[in-house]
Amino acid sequence: MSNIEKADVEHLLRSYIDPNHGTDLLTAKSVKSIVIDDGHVSVKLELGYPAQSMLVEMRLAVEQHLKALPGINHVSVEVTVKIISHAVQQALKPHPHVKNIIAVASGKGGVGKSTTAVNLALALAAEGAVVGILDADIYGPSIPTMLGLSGSPESLDKKTMMPKVAYGIQTMSIGYLVEADQAMIWRGPMATNALQQLLRDTNWADVDYLIIDLPPGTGDIQLTLAQQIPVSGAIIVTTPQDIALIDAQRGLAMFAKVNVPVLGVVENMSLHICSQCGHEEAIFGTGGGLAMAEVNKVDFLGALPLDIAIRQDADLGRPTVVADPEGRAAQIYKAIARKTAARLALKAKDFSSRFPTIVVQNT
Repeated sequence: MSNIEKADVEHLLRSYIDPNHGTDLLTAKSVKSIVIDDGHVSVKLELGYPAQSMLVEMRLAVEQHLKALPGINHVSVEVTVKIISHAVQQALKPHPHVKNIIAVASGKGGVGKSTTAVNLALALAAEGAVVGILDADIYGPSIPTMLGLSGSPESLDKKTMMPKVAYGIQTMSIGYLVEADQAMIWRGPMATNALQQLLRDTNWADVDYLIIDLPPGTGDIQLTLAQQIPVSGAIIVTTPQDIALIDAQRGLAMFAKVNVPVLGVVENMSLHICSQCGHEEAIFGTGGGLAMAEVNKVDFLGALPLDIAIRQDADLGRPTVVADPEGRAAQIYKAIARKTAARLALKAKDFSSRFPTIVVQNT
């Protein structure tokens, strides 16, 4: 007769740290049920983020972890995924067809933000999520080129637009609506109105994560997004260079002021890898992104190399995550995607959809 108690199982699960968000399974509310029957222990886990590539690995690791219990005869662990909406800024409600909006920002241009955004979107899709990407860089849209897309989006009702789809992700960009060589000579209000219209008038289809690729800086578009668009979290992309870090710090401070949680920092171009000999060299310095994350008490999501293949893949319209899905860079992007979504899964959930809209009328 086995003397295993539920508390014993919970105690062990409390000591298993989820590698994607660094929190134990019980605190993260990932444990949905524990069934004990004469030495047989069955545990059901439910992750709040996509992790297709490591579900089996996690299941086996948790089973192995639980086998340390004395008197246990058999362990079975089931791991599933359920992605839900998370809280957005006060006075705003989540988009009706988008569970979570994640902004990808940088303080300055040239740090590889758009490349990071598009590969992050593809990585989330590869991990099992329904993903969209909105190109908010009104003046320099690059997402169409990176995804090999062109031409106007389809409109079935002559009022709204269907997102253009590439590699399984839904996309929208001002680049689909203007000629490639046409200069966008718009003042701030026109650009911010265009961003809101692209978000509002696109028929997003039940998206788990909508990645918004922001233009660099902390101008009108960034403030509009922070104050009027329901954002669940933001990512800051920087390079290790001091100049980039100073500007990235400004972006981080902006999100803090408007109560948008920063899910973490991504350091791009952290190492140059020679395409001839494979030699690695820290051209822009080392450790800047990690130090920035530590100072601001946010997560360091990962570091990406300055690799010619990443640039070539984006220019050819087949980003690295789809061009070389098993390669080193793609694996880093997937790890960053899992960590980003996992950190978001720990944030406050959105319950607005559970409450009816109350209308007071004079009778």
